[in-house]
Amino acid sequence: MSANAKEIGLRINGEAVRESVPVRMHAADFLRHRLGLTGTHVGCEQGVCGMCTILVDGQAVKSCLLLAVQLDGADLWTVESLATGDELNELQQAFKRHHALQCGFCTPGFLMLATSLKKRGEPLSRAEIREEISGVLCRCTGYEGILRALEEYLQAPGEKETAGAGVAR
Repeated sequence: MSANAKEIGLRINGEAVRESVPVRMHAADFLRHRLGLTGTHVGCEQGVCGMCTILVDGQAVKSCLLLAVQLDGADLWTVESLATGDELNELQQAFKRHHALQCGFCTPGFLMLATSLKKRGEPLSRAEIREEISGVLCRCTGYEGILRALEEYLQAPGEKETAGAGVAR
């Protein structure tokens, strides 16, 4: 292995992964180009838009701000973990019911952020939800459908979420 690469081991969506990665490769590029997990979208590449939000050890993080080598030993979840086959999870169903997407480019960021918020186990007011989602930008919806979907999801008792994803398995 060259000095410009490092071997990393982590769990992604519940599966063990071991890869040699360039030390300067961003986590978003690692997910998309190395592992084919293209649900993690890349927008601004500066941590501003939130489209690349993933869960790392249960916390919502912007993958464009992380290097892949920083994921060594992590438990990582992406938007691909939410549905089971063709079956949408509770959050995705709420987005569908409330027409909370148009082009869908920002949707993975909102879904992963909301999954992280749900894990806290406390209902949030509309004002608190607005504050929490301010780090994910949407150019299409005007946020009303997103807010309604998140209000429903974050205030509903629902099933207890898994450690990472958001799907009760």
